[in-house]
Amino acid sequence: VVQMAESGGGSVQAGGSLRLSCPASTSTYSTRDCMAWFRQAPGKEREAVGGITTYTSNTYYANDVEGRFTISHDTVKKMVYLQMNSLLPEDAAVYYCAAYIGKRCNDAFGTEPDYWGQGTQVTVSS
Repeated sequence: VVQMAESGGGSVQAGGSLRLSCPASTSTYSTRDCMAWFRQAPGKEREAVGGITTYTSNTYYANDVEGRFTISHDTVKKMVYLQMNSLLPEDAAVYYCAAYIGKRCNDAFGTEPDYWGQGTQVTVSS
């Protein structure tokens, strides 16, 4: 059973930073999974922010966050992180972590994750 619960959301001013964390308890974690982050703003569809292939530590980012957001993971703690810098009001959304079991991110994106976290709210004021 995979249980994920994001933490670290909150309210910041534009230009500020937040770090989201997502613990992942899965028997396959740290082997060949893609751990991803998604977000959903009010009235918009859920969109991928990026992900990390745990086996290779290769990261992938959406164009509008690349250079500002960094995804990392800790294989010992089984944690995935989303460091968000230079936040913009348009980054405000509910952020979700997700797991693709047994897949690399470049193969996984575009398909439905196997597991979702509960979501954490990020608010950015201008």
